[in-house]
Amino acid sequence: MTGALPGVAPMAVPPGAFLVVATLLFAIGLAGALLKRNALSIFLSIELMLNAVNLLFLTYARMRGDLAGQMIVFFVIAVAAAEAAVGLAIFVALFRTHRTVDVDKIALLKW
Repeated sequence: MTGALPGVAPMAVPPGAFLVVATLLFAIGLAGALLKRNALSIFLSIELMLNAVNLLFLTYARMRGDLAGQMIVFFVIAVAAAEAAVGLAIFVALFRTHRTVDVDKIALLKW
C-alpha cells in the first residue's frame, strides 16, 4: 500500500470524487461571490470557496500520505474563524450606519 499513512485504512471513495465535489463547491462559491449583491451572501460564498480548497488539501494530503496538507487545513480553518468574527462585526457596523448590507447601496469609498 503506497502513500498510505500508518494505521489509516485506504480511501473507500476514490480521490477523483473528492476532487469533483471540491471543484463544484468552489464553482458554486465563485458564482455566489460574483453574482450576489448582499454582503453576507458574498461572505458566505467566500467561506464556501475556502472549504472547497480545504477539501482539496485534505484529498491531496491523503493521496500523498503526508500530514502537511492537514496542517495547512488546520491553519486555514483558524484564519477563517477569525475572518468570520471580524467580517460579521463589520457587517453589524455597516448595518447600524447604513441600514442595509446591499453592496450596491453602500458607497464607503466615494467622495
